[in-house]
Amino acid sequence: MPRRPIDIAIPPLHGTRILLTGGSDGMGLVIATRLAAAGAELILPVRNPRKGEAALAAIRERAPEATVTLRTLDLSSLESVAALGETLTSEGEPIHVFIGNAGVMHPPERQTTRDGFELQFGTNHLGHAALIGHLLPLLRAGRARVTLQISIAANQGAVNWDDPNWERSYDSMGAYSHSKISYGLFGLELDRRSREAGWGITANLSHPGVAPTSLLDARPELGRDRAMRARGLITLLSRLGVLGTVASAGLPALMAATTPGDQGGKFFGPDGIRGLGGRPAEQTLYSRLRGADDGRRMWDLTQQLTRVTFPSA
Repeated sequence: MPRRPIDIAIPPLHGTRILLTGGSDGMGLVIATRLAAAGAELILPVRNPRKGEAALAAIRERAPEATVTLRTLDLSSLESVAALGETLTSEGEPIHVFIGNAGVMHPPERQTTRDGFELQFGTNHLGHAALIGHLLPLLRAGRARVTLQISIAANQGAVNWDDPNWERSYDSMGAYSHSKISYGLFGLELDRRSREAGWGITANLSHPGVAPTSLLDARPELGRDRAMRARGLITLLSRLGVLGTVASAGLPALMAATTPGDQGGKFFGPDGIRGLGGRPAEQTLYSRLRGADDGRRMWDLTQQLTRVTFPSA
């Protein structure tokens, strides 16, 4: 029997300005297409212009009336992050939804960003956090819903507080978990501080479960010339309905970003066994993300490393 597709309804988004990172392929392209089809004005920052143009064509094939603009962004460069922030701030248009979906996973050897941070930590967390900091006035003006895409990897490992850039003993999986826990702690602290200071921003977390997404593919820019070994098994289990699909993997982020009402401080993911697949739903927050003290500590560390400061009130 054919597998019944999993889906959710997206409310009309006309007049909603949305910035989505990581929207040029895979799960991110699915998210981008759904948002554009719902009428959103979509800002799509990309590192690779060719992939960006291909994504734009794919979106407009599915949603001919889509309003989508490509921007340049390399999350592994704080200079690039600041440049995008400056450009959008100069335009002065409020941002109503921010979805931080981009990420890198498992380089075979330790690599660093242009600023010297471990690549996964610098891209998955610090680059996004810096971008939010640069765009804070626009997010406040739009009373924005912020959604940060973490991973089931945030339910294992720990923050490497003593060596956040993994300079002394590198473990690729450990560094990936560290980046996603850091990102989640920051997002929840953003929501807390917004409520305390009256910024009008709400922040949620989402995770896609496990699905055969483009993160598993060959990534020559990471030094990975072939797909990850688990790619074949994940694809098979996805076909059997045990794991998610590329289409279903994007649904928790869409739910977090578009469900009407006050959704701040919540966590969305697939509702199947261990969150590997299933329908999107609100989830119990991972234990590693529950500590308010850890959130404050990550907030301070993030400002220190990126040199992007947030107002205290």
